[in-house]
Amino acid sequence: MNVDTIYKYFPKLTQQQRDQFAALGELYAHWNAQINVISRQDMDGLYEKHVLHSLGIAKVIHFKPGTEILDVGTGGGFPGIPLAILFPLVDFHLVDSIGKKIKVVQEVATALGLKNVRAEQTRVEHMDTAYDFVVSRAVTRLLPFLGWVRYKIRKTGNNDLPNGVLYLKGGDLTEELAEVPDKYRIFNLSDHFEEEFFETKKVIFVPKK
Repeated sequence: MNVDTIYKYFPKLTQQQRDQFAALGELYAHWNAQINVISRQDMDGLYEKHVLHSLGIAKVIHFKPGTEILDVGTGGGFPGIPLAILFPLVDFHLVDSIGKKIKVVQEVATALGLKNVRAEQTRVEHMDTAYDFVVSRAVTRLLPFLGWVRYKIRKTGNNDLPNGVLYLKGGDLTEELAEVPDKYRIFNLSDHFEEEFFETKKVIFVPKK
């Protein structure tokens, strides 16, 4: 898959956004060769397994300007970097406990000219700022993750979904979701993307209590 698939699913991109998405392939190839943040075999599927997967959240919600989002365990910048390209008027704070990964995020964001991205090496447990949404890609099981971020979410917001957690996960989640006492909604990415990779991929939305 190449960047054209991003354009297919998101046809209303500006030219600047198209250029930014197109630049991701070369940027991640360059930085991944120096600091391994994506498995070597996954680099061939960068646009499908990382970029488009991250953008699955945008099929669930269209963030309104001024929304503040925390990306926990961002790794090399997913889902935060693709979402920041798509929503230039939304503020993204990308955090990871591993410094070399944050260096890649900072370099990629700078190269793309993303003014709405801040990247920081820290653990979410040590943070005291609140956000409208927390996003993440399969950092751990959902229940402990919710424990980490529960108090990092503001009670009220102005988006079409109430403030909360948007968690990208795949596979059979029956056992994992049975642990979660909160109300949640499941959005199947196979409803939006036709590629086989997305057959079991989901966005789990857990609203702030």
